[in-house]
Formats: sequence, structure tokens, C-alpha cells
Amino acid sequence: MMANHMNAITPLGTTPKLPRGLRVMVLEDEAIIAMLLEDMLAEMGCEVMGPVSDVSAALNLLEAETPQMALLDVNLSHGQSSYKVAEALAGRGVPFAFVTGHAPGGLQAPFTDRPTLQKPFHLAALVDVVRAVSSEA
Repeated sequence: MMANHMNAITPLGTTPKLPRGLRVMVLEDEAIIAMLLEDMLAEMGCEVMGPVSDVSAALNLLEAETPQMALLDVNLSHGQSSYKVAEALAGRGVPFAFVTGHAPGGLQAPFTDRPTLQKPFHLAALVDVVRAVSSEA
């Protein structure tokens, strides 16, 4: 079973070994964090889908294109959560991780075993989560 909280460190100055052009959907409602994720993923050689900031936009994006993996902020603005998007991704067999500022173990069933990226995060933690999740595909 995969660890729920990824916190291994990638040595500084190393190039992440990820599939080039990995399509990653980003659902994040905080603009600064969305831009940070987009920049870091691009630096890792990923192709970013979005970022989008709400459930409706994420589901519309999924209708247009299927990502190879996704990063989902758990709690979105206006009382929304990303669980409906998680269900859609799971139904399509697309691996994903949650991004959250809450303590590990706070995910709702049936997603309690999904990997999480804890906010605030560093590039090394993002690399570890993307590497782990993309290996599920």
C-alpha cells in the first residue's frame, strides 16, 4: 500500500526522472498556488491541463481531454470540495493525488488511501507525489 503522505526528499540539483510531457490536470482555487504548481510541473517537463479553480471547470476539462494524472485541491471556494472530480477521475482510471493544507488522514471515504501533497510544499515533495501517482497509470 502506498504511503498516504509523501515526504521523501529529492536531492537538490538533480533532474526529476519523470515521463516527459506527462499531462497533469490541476484543480486549485488559490491563484498563487495554482501558478506555483503550474510552474513547478512545467519545470519537471509536464504538460499542465488548466489550472482550473472549480468543480464545474474541472469536469468540463475532463470532457474535452483525459489527463494522465491529476492534482486536486481538496477544499475549494464557495464550500466546494474536489471529491466529485475525484470520482470522475477514478471512474476513468486516471490516477490522482489530493493537495491539502489539512493534516494527513483528513480525506473522505473512499479516498482515504490516496496520496496527498501537504501545503506548503517544496519542489521535492511535488516530484515525489507526481512520481508515485504517475507510476499507478
